[in-house]
Amino acid sequence: MLPVNDIGVLDATVVATLSYLLGSIPFGLVMARIMGLGNLREIGSGNIGATNVLRTGNKLAAFLTLLFDAGKGGIAVLVAGALFGGTAAQIAALCSFLGHLFPVWLSFRGGKGVATFLGIMLALNFWAGLAACLTWLAAALVTRISSMGALVASLSAPVWLYVFGMPQAIFLTLLLAILVWIRHHENIKRILNGQESKIGKKG
Repeated sequence: MLPVNDIGVLDATVVATLSYLLGSIPFGLVMARIMGLGNLREIGSGNIGATNVLRTGNKLAAFLTLLFDAGKGGIAVLVAGALFGGTAAQIAALCSFLGHLFPVWLSFRGGKGVATFLGIMLALNFWAGLAACLTWLAAALVTRISSMGALVASLSAPVWLYVFGMPQAIFLTLLLAILVWIRHHENIKRILNGQESKIGKKG
């Protein structure tokens, strides 16, 4: 559990800025370019996340995108927490997440934040994060819809934080969950209309 400590304005600004820049690295686009998969913006949904990378048919690229997108959120939280305490960890969580959603390098048109969200959860509280990951996996396997897993997991995250003894991060996680749902508004419409893509489907 990360204790919540006070942090100075200057330190908070540095943590926020560096976390945003780390979060803004578009690993999906990087992997697609390195592996010669084409312009990810012109494939599937046009999203830069692991689910859309998987639509290229390259499972390794999708796995690496998932790993790095989760890792950048988790690393930001762990480093900030180790150096400055729990308040800094929560600042890093929010700003790395915003960096992924609204990267300056891509005219603020980023991903939907699922992997980064789960990486942040694992860093804030490993057991709550693991429970959120398993919730995503269960929902995605049952429905065969990745976005459904993301929506269910994001809603479950504050509950898991409470269960595993970290209530001080519940407000932060609620805010992140709201952002996940906002970023998935088109997916929600397609789910309701029965038109959302299934896991493993190309294009």
